[in-house]
Amino acid sequence: MKNTKEVLIIIPAYNEEKNIGKVLEALKQPEIASVADVLVMNDYSKDNTEAVVRKYGVKIVNHIFNLGYGNGLQLGYKYAVKKGYKYIIQMDADGQHDVSNILQIYEKLKTPDEHGKCPDIVLGSRFMKECEEYPTSLLKKIAYCLFRMLIKLGTGQTITDPTTGLQGQSRSAFSYYAKYNHFDDRYPDANMIMQMILLKYRVVEIPAVMHLRTEGVSMHSGLRPIIYMFRMMFSIVAVWVRIKLFHVEMEGSNAL
Repeated sequence: MKNTKEVLIIIPAYNEEKNIGKVLEALKQPEIASVADVLVMNDYSKDNTEAVVRKYGVKIVNHIFNLGYGNGLQLGYKYAVKKGYKYIIQMDADGQHDVSNILQIYEKLKTPDEHGKCPDIVLGSRFMKECEEYPTSLLKKIAYCLFRMLIKLGTGQTITDPTTGLQGQSRSAFSYYAKYNHFDDRYPDANMIMQMILLKYRVVEIPAVMHLRTEGVSMHSGLRPIIYMFRMMFSIVAVWVRIKLFHVEMEGSNAL
């Protein structure tokens, strides 16, 4: 049965039983529920994430083994393509992304620029001038600066929050991501932003309301941020080389 709403909210979740209920409760607001369906991608959680989600009656996909953050998102994109959604908005299950951002992103996706073109990707940024100060570690600050610099050098565009997990996408963008080998299966962050800008997709930012995690463990805890930083730097450069030098991944892009 074809959906009657334009937006699919995709929420990747891994061991988020303490947080995801609050997120789903907030998404029940009539102004959000009237335009958006919710899909939770439960990535083989070992806690009661599935039971909590089912209490809210939203759609859920349960992975039979841990696929990783990127794979979970891409499966959500494939679902959105098949069901005919016009937009997707992805947000985290840990409560860091305030649901007040949902309608702001949705409206931005539908708003044409001075050339009459609507954005393909809308990023919810923690670091624009209009945002309240968002506390973060020194290591993460260094990583953000490096990623910003690489994106600026590679594309000429300034992105203030290159690792935001809060973003909206047009059907053109998520349909491209849904194809084989078009999306990072583990850490799709700044590298995917570089890719989409180079492929001529329209990427914009808006200020977003964010909160710090209060329960559970982040996927970037321990030594993981160091590994992530070096892996992402390599991936950003690899994306630039692949597209600019070898012209790979041009099929189906906005560059055609």
